[in-house]
Amino acid sequence: MASFLYIVLRGMAIGVLISAPMGPIGMLCIQRTLNKGRWPAFFTGVGAALSDLIYCLLTGLCLSFITDFVETNQLLLQIIGSLVLAAFAFYLLRKNPARSLSTPSEQANTYWKDFVTGFLLTFSNPLILFFIIGLFARFNFLLPEFKYYHYISGYIAIFSGALLWWFTITFFVNKVRSHFNVRSLWLINRIIGGILLIMAIIGLIMGIKDYITVIQ
Repeated sequence: MASFLYIVLRGMAIGVLISAPMGPIGMLCIQRTLNKGRWPAFFTGVGAALSDLIYCLLTGLCLSFITDFVETNQLLLQIIGSLVLAAFAFYLLRKNPARSLSTPSEQANTYWKDFVTGFLLTFSNPLILFFIIGLFARFNFLLPEFKYYHYISGYIAIFSGALLWWFTITFFVNKVRSHFNVRSLWLINRIIGGILLIMAIIGLIMGIKDYITVIQ
């Protein structure tokens, strides 16, 4: 029983800590909460949580192979991830928030789309594996005395911790949503889209620069 409690609590902590850094997916969830409401943003977070869970499973099942692959292809992966991030940034910059607010009946059909975009945006950044490896080491998540059923509970706890984070953050952002008008939403779209684009450009430039340095 103590072993189950040990791995479940640490799994919950890992799930929250993987999701908590306010990166591109966090800003996208805030934008969607303000523009479309809480649940489209939450399902975006669910997609991100599933992607994080897959990377956690890969880390636990084939740690050395995944680490070697990411280290070998780190620059290429950074360039691809930056391009994906830039695509999302352009999407936000072109999006009209007033159109989303005027068609609430269509929002019920966008959960799958929100889920997929959250998954793809998170999955396009395999460098998060290094963060996961650090968390696994910090919380002693991979121990030889654990059985398979301990790890099943632990990975469920990781996913639950991530869902708890996205449920909480979308709840609080949704509480202040009523204080924003269409003009405010338009401005937030531009700001978040601009931040994502800057992050993508910096990552792309650094990736290409390092890649050229390596091949020379």
